[in-house]
Amino acid sequence: MIQVACGIDIGGSGVKGALVDLDTGEYIGDQIRIPTPNPATPDAVAKVCRELVDQLDVKVGVPIGVTFPAPVFDGVVPYMANLDQSWVDVDVRALMESHLGRAVVPLNDADAAGIAEVAYGAAKGRDGVIVFTTQGTGIGSAIIVNGTLLTNTELGHLEIDGHDAEKMASAGQKTLQGLDWEQWAKRLQRYYGHVEFLLNPDLFVVGGGVSENHDKFMPLLDLKTPMIPAKLLNTAGIVGAAYYAARQS
Repeated sequence: MIQVACGIDIGGSGVKGALVDLDTGEYIGDQIRIPTPNPATPDAVAKVCRELVDQLDVKVGVPIGVTFPAPVFDGVVPYMANLDQSWVDVDVRALMESHLGRAVVPLNDADAAGIAEVAYGAAKGRDGVIVFTTQGTGIGSAIIVNGTLLTNTELGHLEIDGHDAEKMASAGQKTLQGLDWEQWAKRLQRYYGHVEFLLNPDLFVVGGGVSENHDKFMPLLDLKTPMIPAKLLNTAGIVGAAYYAARQS
């Protein structure tokens, strides 16, 4: 019998969901995407999540994980960047339960992507301390130690040389500042070298769209820690949310 869970990935432009085969990490059927409502208030987004669950025909008892572009502490969002500010201090578990009529497991979107890469992707079968970073407008992070997720890390906001790290070394800044690969690699060297010094990880996994061009920057880095590109890319959030929810059930 296939083990099944549902993952929902809430982003600034779209809310995506799918059923996931927990044996393989692959979708069962198609992903469904609904544009993020504007304004993206808690009730409006929760209604979209209910619509997704109904369209996916998620059976009662199937675990549901929901990712957010923000930290989630004990089910509560302390601050929010990409959705409406009315999310701050909202009890996400209670909100979703009231709209969906069932419990959900909320988590940060980078955490979901990181645990997905360990369970099914680039870091599958790797033990030790794995540091996942997603390179985009900012730098999201996840730390997984022997398969256990340390939730809500913010390695993108480390202060390095007097700067917020993601303001210096994110893929978004590469684009904004018109940096070539060598220029950006120098900043990545400073960033990942600092993370390496602090955590002494066994593996770096780099996600985000820029990871598809890993051959243009990874060979330029001089680190003790092996670094590999993520594999799951666009499915990572949903897959990780489903996997994490199933493990918490």
